[in-house]
Parts: sequence; structure tokens; C-alpha cells
Amino acid sequence: MSEKLQLNVEKMRSFAESLRVIPFDEVVEMVRLCCLAAATQLPEDVLESLQDAYQKETKPLARELLSQCLENARIAREENMPICQDTGFAVFFVEMGSSVQIDGGTIYEAISEGTRQGYRDGFLRKSIVTDPLFKRKNTTDNTPPIIHLNLVPGDKINVILAPKGGGSENMSALKMLKPSDGKAGVVDFVVNTVVNAGGNPCPPVIVGVGIGGTFEQAALLAKKALLRKVGTPSRESEYAELEQEILQKINASGVGPQGLGGDTTALAVHINNHPCHIASLPVAVNINCHAARHAGFEL
Repeated sequence: MSEKLQLNVEKMRSFAESLRVIPFDEVVEMVRLCCLAAATQLPEDVLESLQDAYQKETKPLARELLSQCLENARIAREENMPICQDTGFAVFFVEMGSSVQIDGGTIYEAISEGTRQGYRDGFLRKSIVTDPLFKRKNTTDNTPPIIHLNLVPGDKINVILAPKGGGSENMSALKMLKPSDGKAGVVDFVVNTVVNAGGNPCPPVIVGVGIGGTFEQAALLAKKALLRKVGTPSRESEYAELEQEILQKINASGVGPQGLGGDTTALAVHINNHPCHIASLPVAVNINCHAARHAGFEL
């Protein structure tokens, strides 16, 4: 064997030895449990935001509706029942270490199988159709999921599931503004999108905003913004101020819980931004209902 070939063989052996192998079925099981948890257990940050809104609300009907949201979340958690009958499109955000190998299949196959089992075992509503326009036949197992995969350094897999119901997703929007539209154009677009949605997305909502990038990147930025702990401001001061300005204008609209009037139409506005083309100003709004479900795990 030549010296060069020997060196390459040794490098390949060293790389193989450095890989961390995770069994396929282990990923499947964690995804299955994730689906069950997300459907029944509202995260603490969302509960705290709803409780805070309830304490501050001045309109009697709005207070009663917020009280019912909190009671619904309690019943779901204690009785292991879905928070909402629309258990959503299974949307996964995955960070997979470059030193990880799935033994027995791909990460996509494992997440799909875990989704299938989770929605089956939890008797969760299956809401996905095979074709968006013509056939619209239910796939019967809530697959395929949406998987956003990022490869990162390391030997771990980090997964976040954020189920997305049709009511809130349908009220989301994207607009390719002109750079000259500036801050005022962004504010008007976001506020109008939320206010015009009325009670359709089951407010009080959480508003994810993506500014910059390209058409598709702006939408992904907006959806990722919904993963942030509710009310956590942007790390950039100008965007943190913009979040508060938009939130105040949305809540001043009086749409209120379930669109029936009140002080709280949105619990938070979260903005993610990204560099963009000199001729562009893409802005996306992704709305989440008050049942802002998510669950995750790390392997």
C-alpha cells in the first residue's frame, strides 16, 4: 500500500472512530414522546404570559376568556389531553452535529416515523393531505412533517417540535417591501396583518417577524422567532425597541382575546433579521395562537 493511500485510510479510520452512533429507534422514540408532550403541555413561559395578561386585563369578557385559556391548559396537562383539537402540522427544527451518525436510517426517516407513532399513540388529529390542490386525501398519520435541518459542529442532536395549527398559519403573510418603505412600512404591514386577522388565529397571539434575507428566508426567520421564550427581546437594541412599538400598536387595536375585544391582542412580538439585497426589504409575519406549543429534546 502506498504511503498516500495508507495516510488516507488512517484518516478515514480516525474519522469513523470519532463518530457518535445513535440508534434509529432511539430518535424515533424521542420524537414520539415529543409529539405527545407538545400536544398536551403548554410551556411555562406561555402560561406565565397568559397569566400576566389575565392580571393586567381591564375588560371583563377578555378576563373571562383568558381565564378559560388558562383553565384549558390546566385540564390538558393534568388529564393528558390535547390543548387544541387542531394538533397541527408537525414542524421540526433540528441541529445535528457533524460527528453524529444515525444507525438504521436517516434523520428525516426517524423524525417521520416518530411523528407517525406519536400522532397515532396520542390519538391526535391527523390534518395533513397528500396534495394541496387536487386530491387533498388525508395521509392518515400526520406525515410528512416539516423538517428544518442545520448541520453544526459536535456530536449531539437537538430537536424542537413546534406544531402549527391551520387557523394561525392561515393568517400569516409575507410582503416584499421596497427599501424606501423603511421602518414605517414594516410597522404598518405587521400591525395590519395581525389586526386584520381578528379572531381567526385565536388571540392573544405571539407574532414572529422575519426581516431581510430572501423571500423564503424571511418566512423561516419569522417562524424561528416563535421559538424564542415569550417576551424575550431581540439582542439588537433597535430591533428590541421595534418589537415593543409593534406590540403596543397591536394591543391598542382592541381586537383582544378571541377577537372579542380587550387589552391583549398579542402576548409578544419577536423579530429576527438577516442581511438582504440592496434592492429588497422582505418582511414575513408568522402568527402563533395563544396555545404556542413546543417541545424538544437533546441526544
